Amino acid sequence: MFRLWTATRQLPANVQDAVMARSFHSSARLLNKPLFDKILVANRGEIAIRVMKTAKRLGIKTVAVHSDVDSQAEHVKFADEAVCIGPAPTAQSYLNIDKIIDAMRTTGAQAVHPGYGFLSENAKFADAVKAAGKVFIGPTGDAMRAMGDKIESKKLAKKANVNVIPGRLTDAADTDEVLAIANEIGYPVMIKASAGGGGKGMRIAWNAEEARDGFVRAKQEALASFGDDRCLIEKYIDEPRHIEIQVMGDQHGNVIYLNERECSIQRRNQKVLEEAPSPFLDEATRRAMGEQAVSLARAVGYSSAGTVEFLVDPQRNFYFLEMNTRLQVEHPVTEYTTGLDLVEIMLRSAAGQQLPLQQSQVPLKGWAMEARVYAEDPYRNFLPSIGRLTRYRLPDDESGLVRVDGGVTEGSEISIYYDPLISKLIAYGANREESRKRLARALDQYEIRGVQHNIPLLRAVLDLPDYASGAISTKFLPKHYPDGFQGVGLSSESRQQLSAASAVVHWLHGQRDRSLPGQLPAAQAAAHHGQPLDVVVGIRGTNASVNVQQRSADEFVVTQSDGKQVRVSTSWRPGFTRFEATIDGEQITLQVQPQPLPLGYRLVHHGTLFDVTVLSPRVSELAALMPEKTSTVSEKEVLSPMPGKISSIAVKPGQKVTAGQELLVVEAMKMQNVLRAPSDAVVKSVLVKPNDNVLVDAQLIVFE
Repeated sequence: MFRLWTATRQLPANVQDAVMARSFHSSARLLNKPLFDKILVANRGEIAIRVMKTAKRLGIKTVAVHSDVDSQAEHVKFADEAVCIGPAPTAQSYLNIDKIIDAMRTTGAQAVHPGYGFLSENAKFADAVKAAGKVFIGPTGDAMRAMGDKIESKKLAKKANVNVIPGRLTDAADTDEVLAIANEIGYPVMIKASAGGGGKGMRIAWNAEEARDGFVRAKQEALASFGDDRCLIEKYIDEPRHIEIQVMGDQHGNVIYLNERECSIQRRNQKVLEEAPSPFLDEATRRAMGEQAVSLARAVGYSSAGTVEFLVDPQRNFYFLEMNTRLQVEHPVTEYTTGLDLVEIMLRSAAGQQLPLQQSQVPLKGWAMEARVYAEDPYRNFLPSIGRLTRYRLPDDESGLVRVDGGVTEGSEISIYYDPLISKLIAYGANREESRKRLARALDQYEIRGVQHNIPLLRAVLDLPDYASGAISTKFLPKHYPDGFQGVGLSSESRQQLSAASAVVHWLHGQRDRSLPGQLPAAQAAAHHGQPLDVVVGIRGTNASVNVQQRSADEFVVTQSDGKQVRVSTSWRPGFTRFEATIDGEQITLQVQPQPLPLGYRLVHHGTLFDVTVLSPRVSELAALMPEKTSTVSEKEVLSPMPGKISSIAVKPGQKVTAGQELLVVEAMKMQNVLRAPSDAVVKSVLVKPNDNVLVDAQLIVFE
C-alpha cells in the first residue's frame, strides 16, 4: 500500500484514513501494474540517496552511477550496485545519455529516476530511455518539450489564458537581438536559460551594458549546466514573491495539486530557504493558482511530479514563470505538510498505477521550512568552498520533526566539479513560528567543519523580524544585506548569553586542568571547593568583567559587572563540541571549537563564529598594552577568491585597465564568476591561462 511520509501522525485521523483507503483501492484495481524490480538513479548526492531510500522501502533494488571522482561518494555506497560512467566533467559522465543507457542495460535496471538537475529535464534523455525499452520515472519527452522549455511553456500558458510575464517568447540569437528585446519591453530584464533552472544561466540586466555581459554569461552557464545555451528575455518584476505549486499526475489523465511552497529567499536567483504553506496566500489565491497549474499540466497530458512556478506581486496577482518537469529540491516541505511520499507516487505513476488520492483529499497540516546548506562562503558573496569535511554532526531529529536529506558524511570531499549543496535541513511544526524556532535550533546544533558553509546566513535570516513575520520577497537578501552578508551584530541579550557561557566554559576547563595528577595542593583545593573566579570576557573588542561561581555540578551563577546575575545550567564538559545550556530559563546551543585560542575560545553562537578571550583581570590589563597587528594585504595583485577553473582571460601584460573592467572569469561548480579590476592600473603579468585549475587565494594577475 501507499505509505504516508513521516509527518503522517501529524495529520487528522480521518485524512489519514481517506488517503490510505484511496491508495488501497487504487492498488487493488491495478494489481496487473506491479512496481519495478530494479531502478537506476541517474544522479548523485542527496537526491540520489533520497530516491533510493523510498525504492528500498518498497523492495526495489537500486543502481547508482558515478564519475571517477565520485567513486567513494555516499550515494555509491548506499546503492545495491554502482557503475562508473566517466570522468569528473559532467558532459562526460552525469550528462552522458549513452553511458547511462548502457548502465541500465548492463545492470538490468527496468527504469531510471533522474532526480533533479543534470538530465532530469532533458527530453532527449526521456526519449532515449523509452527507445531502449526502459521506463523513465517522470513525464514524457513530449511533455518535457512543451513544459520544461521556458519558451514553449510560456507560449502554451498564454494560449491557455494564463497570465505570463511580458517578454519575447523566442530565444535570443545574439546580443543585438537581446538589446532590441530589452528596449522593446523596457529595463530591467531577466536573461535566463531556456532549458534549465536552479539559478544557473540567469542574469538581471538594468542597462544595455549589463544585458550584453549577462547574455554571454547566461549562455556559458546554460551550456555547461544543461548542454543547451538558448536563452530568453523577459521583463524583470522587482520585489515579487516566488511561489510554486506542486502538481502530480498519472498515466490515466488524473492530475492534482499538492498546495504551494514559498521560495522567495534567494541568492543568485537560487533558492536558499523554502516553506510550505506560504505565509502570504489566502485560500482563494491558493485555489486559483492550483487550478491554473493543473490546467497547464492537463493540456500536455502531464504525468509524474512537476512544479509550476509563479511570481506573485503585493496585490496577490500571479504570473506564470515556468514549469520544472521534475522533482524539486524543496519537495520535503510538501511531504511534511501533506503526509505524502512524492518519490513513491512518482514510482507508482511510472509503473502505471493511479494517483492514490483525489484533489478533495489533499491535506494541508502544519508548517515546514527547509534550509539549503551549501559549501560556500556567505561573507565573500557566496563563493564556493571545497575541501574535506573534517567534522560533520547532524542535529537531533526530535522524533522525526527534523529531517536532513544529505549525501555526505564526515570525511567526504566537496569538489569543484559539482553543485556545492551539502544537505537540506527541514523542520516541521504545528505552525510557522514553531517550525521557524525548530529550524533555528537545528541549525545551532548542526556541526560542519573543513569547508566554509552558509549556516551563519541561514541562522541570521531566521532571526530577522521581517522573516519571522513573513514579510519576504525575492529581494529579501539584497534588502537586508545591501553590502553583502557581513555577519550579525550582538544584541545586549545575546552578548550577555555568550559572555556567561564563555565564563562557564573557561571555569570548567580550569576545573579539569586543576584536577589533573601532580597539581599543587592549593590548585587542587580550589578545584574541589569551586571557589569563585573573576575573569574578563572579550567579545569583538568589548571587554566585560564577570565573576563565575559553581553552585552544584551543573549549576553556575555568572555575575556581571553591573551586579546582574545570570544563571547557567549545563552538563557540558571539556572535550565535547556541543554546549547545550539553559541561561536564565532560555535553552541555547553553542558549538565549542576543539582548537581553543591561546587566551580564549572559538564559539559558534546562532551560526556565527566568535573568537572570545577569557583572561584574568591582570592579564587583561597587560593585553590592552599590546600593539595591534596591521594588515599587509597587497593591492598590486589579483587573487582567486575560490578554487576553480580559468574560463577566460580578457587582458594581457602591458594593458591599461580601469576600475571595474573585466580581467578574467573563474568557473566553479558550474557558475561563472567575473573578476574585475579594483582600480585603474597597468597589467604587469598574467600568471594563468584558460582551463588552468586554481586554488583559493592563488595569484592570478600582477599590476605594475
